[in-house]
Amino acid sequence: MFTGIIETLGVVEALEQDGTNLHIRLKSELAQALKIDQSLAHNGVCLTVVAVDGETYTVTAVEETLKRSNLGDLQVGSLVNLERAMVLGARLDGHLVQGHVDQTATCVEIGEHNGSWSFHFQYDPDRGNRTIEKGSITVDGVSLTVVDSSPGRFSVAIIPYTYEHTRFKGYRIGDRVNLEFDMIGKYVAALLAPHLPKP
Repeated sequence: MFTGIIETLGVVEALEQDGTNLHIRLKSELAQALKIDQSLAHNGVCLTVVAVDGETYTVTAVEETLKRSNLGDLQVGSLVNLERAMVLGARLDGHLVQGHVDQTATCVEIGEHNGSWSFHFQYDPDRGNRTIEKGSITVDGVSLTVVDSSPGRFSVAIIPYTYEHTRFKGYRIGDRVNLEFDMIGKYVAALLAPHLPKP
């Protein structure tokens, strides 16, 4: 379980295809504190550490993860948002995040507003996911509050600290991001679905 508060950025040092799996080696200041079998969120995707070597470590993404997320878009030199699993009993500064990506979205608009930024994302609404205004959303592992919401589209506001310390500073229109929708909202939607009229 995670909180969506990014600890630091990692840099992809190597990518190795192994059948349908992808081994990803990253350099990070967290590496020396990691241990094998530890869970770590990468752009919001929970992956298991399989090797640690000094300032670098390796995780493996399986085919299902690559299909559902943007990890298959990584290249050597790519920046990755990193967060270790939450500590039970610590303050929950973001919201409850599982590290299970629901789908990807595309950045379709970026606005600069004299000290803050707005980012607009578009996603496939046919997957059954949705956002609500002032609800929670996780974008590439970052816990955020939805500003505007419509079917298949939402926006978020980014403060300077988040902009500088996450992948947001490098986003361009057309970039794919990972989305994890609010866990409570997903359970409510699943419980209500059998009782709603069929389209």
